[in-house]
Order: sequence, then C-alpha cells, then structure tokens
Amino acid sequence: MNNASDTAVDPSPPSDSDGGGDPTIKINVSHGTSHHELHLPAQSTFGDVKKLLVHKTGLDPEEQRLFFRGIEKEDKEQLHLEGVKHKSKILLLERIASKERKLEETRKHNEMSKASEAIAAVRAEVDKLSVRVTTLEVSISEGNKASEKEFLELTELLMTKLLKLDGIKAEGEVKLQRKAEVHHVQNLVDKLDSLKARNSNPFSDSGNAVTVTTQWETFDSGMENSNAPSTTPSSTGGTQDWERFD
Repeated sequence: MNNASDTAVDPSPPSDSDGGGDPTIKINVSHGTSHHELHLPAQSTFGDVKKLLVHKTGLDPEEQRLFFRGIEKEDKEQLHLEGVKHKSKILLLERIASKERKLEETRKHNEMSKASEAIAAVRAEVDKLSVRVTTLEVSISEGNKASEKEFLELTELLMTKLLKLDGIKAEGEVKLQRKAEVHHVQNLVDKLDSLKARNSNPFSDSGNAVTVTTQWETFDSGMENSNAPSTTPSSTGGTQDWERFD
C-alpha cells in the first residue's frame, strides 16, 4: 500500500493525451495578480495559448502579449520548439491600446450614468411642477380665477428645468431620455400658455359651445313645441314655386 501511494507524487506529469505520442503539458500563465493554469499539447502554438486564455481573462487574442523568458512570442511559434516545458511559466500582458480603449469605455459609461441620474433628478422636479399645472387646469375648468403670478412662477420654473436638461451631455439611450424629458417640459409650457389665455377670458372657449347647444336644444324641441312657428307655409310656397316653374 505504501509503495502505491509513493508513485503518485506528481498528479499532473506529462502524458500522452491522444495516444499518438503528443504529450500534454501544464503551463502557468501570470496576468497581473492572477495566475492561470493551462493543459495543452506540447506542440501547440502561442496563438493556441491565447485562445485558451480568452475565457479566463476576457481578453481577445489580439489584446494579449505573451512573454517567455523575457521575450515576446509570436502566435505561430510552437511551445516545445521555444523551450516551453511542463510547469513552465509564461507572462501575459494586455496591449496598451486595449487598456486605453477600455479606460475610455469605462469613462463614457460613468459619464452616461451620471447624466442619466441628472436627468432622473430633473424629471422628479418636473413631475412636481406637472402636478401644479394639472391642479391649476382643474381650478380654471371649474370657473376659478388664477393669479398671473402663478403662471409666471410656473413658467419660469419650467424654463429653468429646460436649461438644466440642455446642460446635460448625453449619448445614445441617455440622449433619448433627455429628449423625451425636454418634450415633456415643452408640453407643460404650452399647456400653461393655453390656460393663461382661458384664465384671461374664461368665456372665450365656452361661448360658442353654449350657442351651439342652445340651437340643438331648440331644434330637438321644435317639433313638440306648440308655440313654435309652423313650417307648413314655407313648404306650400315651395310647392307653388315649383308649379309656376313647370
């Protein structure tokens, strides 16, 4: 039993992976503070190593630089011909251009996050003003008179929100959010203008409606109203005209 356990000192020695004499080796790849262990045939290329590192590091092959014994290796170079053996160590560095691109993407993402938060803050303020506009609309519809100061204050506050939105730099989806909120504020300003006109002349919109309603009521009740003028004479006159025409 003791002899059997002594034979298993190294759990991962070089071995034939496919039975065809192509030994599989284990190599250790250092990437910053991370260390990755790879198992692959000794005749693999450094390009093959990069492909295996994609899912471990998140770096595409073109973003990787592999160094062995201080020398950067080309993708087509084979491990065993360059002296890479079982348990050899390889250094992985990310290309500078890739780092800069990711830093730029991170910067833009952070900027858009801040812009989205700023738009949300303005939206919350506009929602409160929208409630005031709706309350004002209901009051005027009920025949109440609002002060000019109320219109002036609400309009100035809404214009301030438009200036805030204009000062928010946004791209992509966040830009669409800003555009939608600008449209919302503009609609509220237009509604205030309409309410202000109604407030100045409360009968301007209702006068015609009353007249039309009165006419329709007269028309509907005319057939039943015994005092309503008869249409028979005019009808008779019309018949006589036609007879003379014939």
